[in-house]
Amino acid sequence: MDIMKLGASLLMNKLGGGDGNLDSITSALGGLLSDNDGNLNLGNIVAGLQEKGLGSVVESWLGDGENEAISADQVKELFGSEKVSEMASQLNTDEGSVLSGLAEALPQVVDKSSSGGSLLDSIGGIDGVLNMAKKLF
Repeated sequence: MDIMKLGASLLMNKLGGGDGNLDSITSALGGLLSDNDGNLNLGNIVAGLQEKGLGSVVESWLGDGENEAISADQVKELFGSEKVSEMASQLNTDEGSVLSGLAEALPQVVDKSSSGGSLLDSIGGIDGVLNMAKKLF
């Protein structure tokens, strides 16, 4: 299962949608997690979490151990109110449900995409994440 479909499936379960909603959830999630070219860009999310002081949280997601939790407020701060509101509107649900679902799904999506270290290696390890965060500012 690709990472975007995994995230959409996790989010769909949280939102209580049926299988018919998977495509719309995948599309909305793609809009949130993709770069300007439409490519899934978890590296930016990792860098954003680092920049927000959540380095230990994201490191737990990238590692092989237990994933630390992220709050709905932290998810909102990461993506911004406007994007969260847009996603909620696309899915015909409230922002709280979207934020709660993302707080549960995001750690698993990053964890699964980094299984065996592939995501972390692709961005140059933790130092690469820190460098990406520095480039944002």
